[in-house]
Amino acid sequence: MKKQLTYIAAAFLFAGTISAQKIDLNAMPKPGPTPAINIAKPKTFQLSNGLTVMVVENNKLPRVNVSLTMDRPPYYEGSVAGVSEIMAEQFENGTTTMSKDDFNKKIDYLGANLGFSSNGASANSLSKYFPQVLSLMADAIINPKFSAKEIEDSKERAIEGLKSSEKNASAIASKVSNALMYGKNTSRGEFETVESIGKIQLADVQNIYKKYYAPDNAYLVIVGDVKFDKVKPMIEKAFSGWKKANTPMTQVEPASNVATTEINVVDVPTAVQSVVSVNNINNLKMKDPNYFPATIANYILGGGGEARLFMNLREKNGFTYGAYSNMSASKYSPEFSASASVRNEVTDKAVKEFMNELNAISTVKPDELENAKAKLKGSFIMSLEQPATIARFALNQKIYDLPSDFYTNYLKSIDKVTAADVSSAVNSTIYPTKSRIFIAGKASDISEGLEKLGYPVKYYDKDANPVAKPTAQKVDASVTVASVADKYLTAIGGKANLSKISSYTVNASMSIQGQDIDMKMMKAQGGKEMTQVTAMGQVVQKQVFDGKTGYSEQMGQKVPMKPEQIAEKQKNTELFEEMAFAKSPEYKLAGIEKVGGEDSYAIKGPETTYFYSVKTGLKTGETRTVKAQGQEVSVPTTFSDYKDVAGVKMPYTISVNQMGMDMTMKVKSYEINQAKDSDFK
Repeated sequence: MKKQLTYIAAAFLFAGTISAQKIDLNAMPKPGPTPAINIAKPKTFQLSNGLTVMVVENNKLPRVNVSLTMDRPPYYEGSVAGVSEIMAEQFENGTTTMSKDDFNKKIDYLGANLGFSSNGASANSLSKYFPQVLSLMADAIINPKFSAKEIEDSKERAIEGLKSSEKNASAIASKVSNALMYGKNTSRGEFETVESIGKIQLADVQNIYKKYYAPDNAYLVIVGDVKFDKVKPMIEKAFSGWKKANTPMTQVEPASNVATTEINVVDVPTAVQSVVSVNNINNLKMKDPNYFPATIANYILGGGGEARLFMNLREKNGFTYGAYSNMSASKYSPEFSASASVRNEVTDKAVKEFMNELNAISTVKPDELENAKAKLKGSFIMSLEQPATIARFALNQKIYDLPSDFYTNYLKSIDKVTAADVSSAVNSTIYPTKSRIFIAGKASDISEGLEKLGYPVKYYDKDANPVAKPTAQKVDASVTVASVADKYLTAIGGKANLSKISSYTVNASMSIQGQDIDMKMMKAQGGKEMTQVTAMGQVVQKQVFDGKTGYSEQMGQKVPMKPEQIAEKQKNTELFEEMAFAKSPEYKLAGIEKVGGEDSYAIKGPETTYFYSVKTGLKTGETRTVKAQGQEVSVPTTFSDYKDVAGVKMPYTISVNQMGMDMTMKVKSYEINQAKDSDFK
């Protein structure tokens, strides 16, 4: 009771203080003075094979972080592009001294994390297990077990990944924009293909390892609960057998910006959003006087949710979920980029706003400058809590040849930046008049608007080859909504067979990020629908409509359908929607588009566009427009692998794209005429 009274008294005292001082609760508190930064300096030594080792003792927690980085320019892989990634996967397949199972069981037993990349490795563990983890890392690096079988398995996974990303606008944008900026036959612009991965053999992996995965110009950084005197002999013992490659360092191929800003378009017919990026190459280096002003300029432009791009494209115009920019001072690929995924119909407007913001960023307001400084300083201070940050600082200091006080003076360097400094930095790093505006999207929807912006527009295919502007196919005058619908109904079995079906249930499964998901979708005459999603035996989502009313349920919480949702579902209550197409003027023939590689008639309805193969008549896909977080979002679905079910052809592969993620459902079974009224309650 006494403690409670103390709290009450303190509350009244606090309230009285506020009243007396008239504090404005809406005012942002003024930041205190910039704190002094003390960053532990690493103790450094070098092995005879060229490996530089940096050790930072940090005894706050009984953990140790290890990172290995090879400082070398990117190299051209040519006809076997992707071989370095295939090589990196092999390090976890055991060593010449330990089987794959024993190696991975040992890591798990020690509770450690150990990973490899084509450019290094990383590990973290409890400090008491650090010697064993270090030994395992060194064994994997020095004595890799490259086997033809494991390489074939890696190739299959890589090819599967490439095929799954063939329709993904973001994946296409990433590879083609790089290829155009640096040249597709260069180390920075090449990309792997199904063909290049297929050509990779054991000898290619061994060759890349011998030439490039070596201690020459490599850095091993250890941060954590260790003692330098004990660590040094450990490392000498573990890594002294790693032999130098003596591979000459090659210069990266020259690259330059376009003479004048242009728009590069890759046609992705299935895209419901355009991936837009504005890119240019610059020469920014971390030790340049412009580094901190450029970093601040980038933060004000596109560094987060309060930056100009975000506030313009999302908050003001509602074009996208988010728009950001990045200023890279990479040693081998310094560049600027700004990007967002926007709705097809506003692609041209979004490009215009991007360029408006890029042209305006040379002038910043005092409050923007101070806010950016405060945010960047706060992020820097918070990052110091992570051992990986200290490792990165130590590595950067060596690789980028930074002054010894670069990080201890980091906050002061930010404080010194003026608006004039920002303007000067922008002029040498962001080039609105010499940028590539790259767009991966549905050309038939976006080309007309883009060509009115005044920039040259060039078209490329998914392999970065120049192509002619995609043109819409003409629809024969005899083709109508009714004829397309009739051809589909005939193709799947005919109206006589369809009339025998009063309901059908689809039982399907898919995997999302390693998690198996089961789907049950039920439809019956009268517009009745039920969809249920199950994970790990638990129903995580359910939606039900009985023809008159319905609800959605997620994690036990039911939400009744809104009147407008009910009205939309009641527009077409046919079990097979195409039965109603000819009866309603709301369905329009909208041309021919490519869906799943097939020319398909597009029939546009109130909320959904349906696609039917010109050749077979079968439904190839549909794109529904749904509302999410106050914005309209298009959700495309494709159908394939049709098989006979009770005299009617049904698709056994259904792929859905939501928020850029492709999810493929494999149908396990169909149930015909098994639904009951109670299933829709």
